[in-house]
Amino acid sequence: MTQDTKPTLSPIAQLLTQPPGSAGASSRDGKPVSGTGGGAGMDKRLEKIFWTRQRITTVGAIIAFVMMVGYGYSTMTGGRKLNVDIDRVTISTVTFGPFQEMISSTGNVFPKTSVYLDAEEGGKIDEIYVLEGELVEAGQPILRLSNASLQMQLFSSETSRIEQINRLEDSRFQVETNNLRTRQQLATMNYEIKRLSRDIARNEELFNKQAISEREYQQAMDEYEYRVQNRDLTLASYKADSLRQSIQLAQMQKSIELMEKNFKLVNARSDKLILRAPVSGILSQLNAELGELRNSGFRFGQVDKLDGVKVTAGVDEFHISRVVVGQRAITNVMAGTTVGYEMVVRRVFPEVTNGRFNIDLDFINPPEGIRRGQTIRFKLEMSDPEDKIIIPQGGFFQTTGGNWVYVLDASGDFATKQPIRLGRKNTQVYEVVEGLKEGDRVVTSSYDTYNEVDRLVFN
Repeated sequence: MTQDTKPTLSPIAQLLTQPPGSAGASSRDGKPVSGTGGGAGMDKRLEKIFWTRQRITTVGAIIAFVMMVGYGYSTMTGGRKLNVDIDRVTISTVTFGPFQEMISSTGNVFPKTSVYLDAEEGGKIDEIYVLEGELVEAGQPILRLSNASLQMQLFSSETSRIEQINRLEDSRFQVETNNLRTRQQLATMNYEIKRLSRDIARNEELFNKQAISEREYQQAMDEYEYRVQNRDLTLASYKADSLRQSIQLAQMQKSIELMEKNFKLVNARSDKLILRAPVSGILSQLNAELGELRNSGFRFGQVDKLDGVKVTAGVDEFHISRVVVGQRAITNVMAGTTVGYEMVVRRVFPEVTNGRFNIDLDFINPPEGIRRGQTIRFKLEMSDPEDKIIIPQGGFFQTTGGNWVYVLDASGDFATKQPIRLGRKNTQVYEVVEGLKEGDRVVTSSYDTYNEVDRLVFN
């Protein structure tokens, strides 16, 4: 017995094979519609929502991805751009070559040795012997002053000295007179003692023979002893007076010597009223007019020795620890010359004034015709020459501070912003520490109008 087997349909297929108005349909009042009736019992079609949450999320992700790709592409191709006329920029090539750190400075020419004319004594200018700009010899009088007070002091000192000398002479005369008188007294006393000594010897012989009395003999002995004691006292007094008088005379002599020194000093001060040239040279300055009153210490001018010139210059205090005696410098090309002249630092002044300190430099081979007061521009060497990656100086540094530059592409059509690091500098180039290599071409003119764009496109 056979049994027919019908294929089983999926729910979706069954739904699709049902005729309109079949099971699953309902009337307007909600009751099912039976049979295979007409269109009055058809289901209403529902509208589908297109912008679902899933589609919105997918589209947003696609847009974000496209934006990221676009940003990356724009970054890779230079970011913000600016069209620039290539004729209005300066393009320099990075090189590898000798680098020497230098700083620029300006100085003035002065005589190598100048001696000032300062008044050691004040007074009124009575006479001027030499005019400014003339050659003078050492010791030559330049001007003469007068000082009435100093002249009175000189006369007073001379008078006191003469009076003391006269007193010393009088004292010496009195001492000699007293010495002579005392010696005469001692001579008389010695004669009397000698005479009494003979009388005592004779009286002693007579007394022994009882020719004279004991009283007479004793009187002669007493007188003899008195004469001897008187002579001894006189001699002791003479020695004491002689010592005291010698000390007094020595003191007076020392006083006279001091007066002599004082007189010489006053006389020397009087001689200094004549101002003389301290050295041979040119009287480069003289500030004096007849009849003027000037105090001691006033600077009348100076004499410049004819032993060469020096350059005195000011340097920024930032370099004070790096500038030493013997350091070399070279002048800029001066008028009438085609090369610079080498100089060497002779003296460094440690005092700092208004942020600068002074140095003196000597020419190794002085140029001809250089004059006092002339301005000299020069470059001071701050290091020894050595090979480095270098880039020419330019206006770009004021904008970037040396932190980045625009580097040209190999085609030369555009330049991109590139970070770098600069080191030392001299008057022409910077030392490149990192970020550039030999052969790179860089825009070194000013960046003020570029607004730090990422790429310069050249027209």
